[in-house]
Amino acid sequence: MADGQAARLADWPARAYLVVNTASRCGFTEQYAGLEALQQRYREQGLRVIVFPCNQFGAQEPEADAQIQTFCVTRFGVSFPVMAKLDVNGDGAHPLFTALKRAAPGLLGRPIRWNFTKFLIDPERERIRRFAPLTKPERLERHLQRVLAR
Repeated sequence: MADGQAARLADWPARAYLVVNTASRCGFTEQYAGLEALQQRYREQGLRVIVFPCNQFGAQEPEADAQIQTFCVTRFGVSFPVMAKLDVNGDGAHPLFTALKRAAPGLLGRPIRWNFTKFLIDPERERIRRFAPLTKPERLERHLQRVLAR
């Protein structure tokens, strides 16, 4: 977590997870608002949005973890976990993102190409669906509703 504590998805029991690599100085940063809207709308039905800041794309997340957390809460009022900054590609990629990329490769291969790549995880059916950074959170709603309806 951003506070230095280790965490696993299982720490937040859910019927669906939306895992996103993020950055505070990205053209897609405004998507935090859409992610929070989904979290608010579907939290009671079992959605857990979890974001992972990453500085691998254009150095758009240069701040320390505490500053990132403050930015997300102050600017977008996020109520979901903002984890510690990590790498999503390369030799130092976090194991979660290595597994997500293996389970749901993108159109251009496994590597994540930019900030705000989204992974919708259905833990019950062990299915993962990947969405590009250009896909706004509100466009995930029908996919999310299908997972939560099970």
